[in-house]
Amino acid sequence: MNVKKQPLSAGLYLVSTPIGTARDITLRALDVLASADVLAAEDTRTARKLMDIHGVALSRRPLVAYHDHSAAKVRARLVDEIAADRSVAYVSEAGTPLIADPGYALARDVREAGFAVTAVPGASAVLAALAVGGLPTDRFFFAGFLPSTGAARKAELAMLARIPGTLVFYEAPQRVREMLSDMCEVLGREREGVVCRELTKRFEETVSGTLGDLADRFAETAPRGEIVVLVGAATEAPVDDKDVEAALRRAMETMRVKDAAAVVAGSLGLPRREVYQAALRLQDED
Repeated sequence: MNVKKQPLSAGLYLVSTPIGTARDITLRALDVLASADVLAAEDTRTARKLMDIHGVALSRRPLVAYHDHSAAKVRARLVDEIAADRSVAYVSEAGTPLIADPGYALARDVREAGFAVTAVPGASAVLAALAVGGLPTDRFFFAGFLPSTGAARKAELAMLARIPGTLVFYEAPQRVREMLSDMCEVLGREREGVVCRELTKRFEETVSGTLGDLADRFAETAPRGEIVVLVGAATEAPVDDKDVEAALRRAMETMRVKDAAAVVAGSLGLPRREVYQAALRLQDED
């Protein structure tokens, strides 16, 4: 492969890297990695391995670790490098920097300092999942990772429930079962869903069905590898008092009245105050 070293203007270059197959990197990304004065990476070991695979020499250039736990002084150092008329290439561990990956604060600081931020686009798990998932892609909402605790996860799902587009989530494999179970409770078992696993890798798998089907499938064994979950868009359907009461009773089995009302109001697209009053009435009746 012919990697070209070329002069780069001072600034920050956000370089997308493969999410699995190493050959998914772009020629431009390799050129930028070969040409930048300074390299920064979420995981320096992963960055070195990728460069070795493609024959990009680090030489004497600095390779700086930058991740979510990096101190502000690391960002300041990189901004200072750019201020000294140097080019900085930043790569996250996999995929496109800033998309549920570190880099936002760095790009913000570089921009606020008056320097250029340039995207070097490439692989993204969000787009790969949408391409193979079979759900509509004309509108989608990327929600990243949901909260790890049940009540907070349900509340977040309730806020997303009425969005008129395909929902896209990242999730850790050990939490997929709980995630799908909560989705069934908040969004409904009949809503369409897709679980994409290990995209672009050897054991890539895409499983489609209703959320209920998916919850049943993964109830005993959690999937392995990197996971992207898609959920079909909300559909407008008339809601009557019986629907609200049934949803509240289900929610109140596992949640406090206030939390149950918030979840049901969000999932059904109803005013929270009205649903809360209905929940109080049910509580009094019981």
